Amino acid sequence: MLEINLQGRTVVITGGTQGLGRATAELFHEAGAFVAVNFPPGMSDEFLGRAEDLRLRLGDRGLVLQADVRSREQMAQFFTQVQQCSGGIHFLVNNAAILRDRTLKKMSDEDWDAVVETNLSAVYRVTQTALPWLAGGGRIVNMASISGVMGFFGQSNYAAAKAGVIGMTKVFSRELAGRGINVNAVAPGVVLTEMGKSIPETARAQMLAQIPLQRFGEPNEIANVILFLCSPLASYVTGQTLHVNGGWWG
Repeated sequence: MLEINLQGRTVVITGGTQGLGRATAELFHEAGAFVAVNFPPGMSDEFLGRAEDLRLRLGDRGLVLQADVRSREQMAQFFTQVQQCSGGIHFLVNNAAILRDRTLKKMSDEDWDAVVETNLSAVYRVTQTALPWLAGGGRIVNMASISGVMGFFGQSNYAAAKAGVIGMTKVFSRELAGRGINVNAVAPGVVLTEMGKSIPETARAQMLAQIPLQRFGEPNEIANVILFLCSPLASYVTGQTLHVNGGWWG
């Protein structure tokens, strides 16, 4: 059986303390990688408890620190600490994201700006900030979404940001190819994370009826694809968006 072994490699996963990010952190750790995760300031005690639990799970092959993806300065400090603890950075997974769903009529500038800043602009800033630390031959995986392709009701901010991530991924892959860095995106369908479970039950039922596999995704199923993209098996894959959605195309 072919196994993916990432011993001696370091992955940075933004927003990796819960949901898809956490599933990815645990899978990369299982594959032997040093795993570094950041989380935003001002979180609840419950959230901080989950962060501490992840810190304990990762042990001496992990780092869980507060750093805001919207702040270039905080992320630069974060990357410096990762470098000091692990000796290098090989993979970057731009996973951090938020939801502020509203219809166009009800969308406020604050709702729009918060989502676009975190889900799109931060991907640009974090990636640009990471470049001095990212080893040649490394990999970048940007988390997109089925919403960025289909455009769900009430998600103009989220869909615009995720569609932008898909476009940026194509550009980054061209610009970083000379450094041997592959850049791809993963666009999950509805996955039963904390974010997925926040979708109203009636809306989830309507979505489920449109999925050929007749079920929602599990976090580990998305994490498996991210691991593939960071493995030697994906050495000739770059500039792509892998749609992991159970066959749901509207």
